Amino acid sequence: MSRAADPERPAAPVEPVAGDPLTLERIQEHPELSSYISAADRVMEALGYTEHGFRHANLTGRIAFQVLSRLGFDEHTANLGCAAGYLHDVGNMVSREMHGQTGAILVYHALRAELPGSDLATLVAAIANHEEENGPQVSPEAAAVILADKSDVHRSRVRKTGQIEFDIHDRVNFAAEQSFLRVDAEAHTITLELAIDTQISQVMEYFEIFLGRMQMCRRAADTLGCRFKLTINGAELA
Repeated sequence: MSRAADPERPAAPVEPVAGDPLTLERIQEHPELSSYISAADRVMEALGYTEHGFRHANLTGRIAFQVLSRLGFDEHTANLGCAAGYLHDVGNMVSREMHGQTGAILVYHALRAELPGSDLATLVAAIANHEEENGPQVSPEAAAVILADKSDVHRSRVRKTGQIEFDIHDRVNFAAEQSFLRVDAEAHTITLELAIDTQISQVMEYFEIFLGRMQMCRRAADTLGCRFKLTINGAELA
C-alpha cells in the first residue's frame, strides 16, 4: 500500500492559501511566526528590555483591532491591523535596531504564499513603520498599531522588579498599575488612561522616556480623524 493511501498515516495539515480570511487565530497558529515571537522575546530579555513576547503581541493585536472597529472601519481592515499589531516586534529576533523593517521582511517571506499582494503590502508597511525612528502613519492599520503598541505600559511587562531603582524604563512600567486606550467615536477622541503609583515613579519620568511615543500617538490619532488625549491618575495632561 502506498504511503498516500495508508489509513494509519495521519493526514497532513491543510495549509492556508491566499484568499482565506485573515484572522488573529490564523496568525497565532502559524508555527514559523510563533517561533519568531519567542525568539524575539529571548533577545529582548538578553538585552535587558521589558517583555516583548506573546502577551505584548496579543494585546497589541487586539487593541489595534478594537481601535479600527470602534472607529467604523470594516472587518478586513481591522483584521489587517490586528495581524500587524500581533507581529510588529518579530524583527527583534535579529536585532533591536531597525527591528520594524527587519520584521516586515520576515513576515513578508513567511506569508507571501498565503495572502493577496495588497494585504501583504499593507501588513508589512504597518510593521515597518511603528517605531519613533521610522514611524510615519502610512495607513489606518499602521496608525492603529502605533496606538496599540505605545499604550502597553504596565508593570506586568517588567521582568526583574529588583532593578526598578536603577532602570527608568522598568521603573515607569512597574509604576503603571492600569493602562487603557479609550476610543470615543462620537467625540473623535482616543485617550490613553494611565494609573501610576507616584511612590514608585514620578509623572515627569513617564514624559522623560515616552514623550516621543506620545507624539507618535497624536499623529496616529490625527490619521484616524481623532484627537489624542492622555490622562494620568485622572488628570488630563495632553
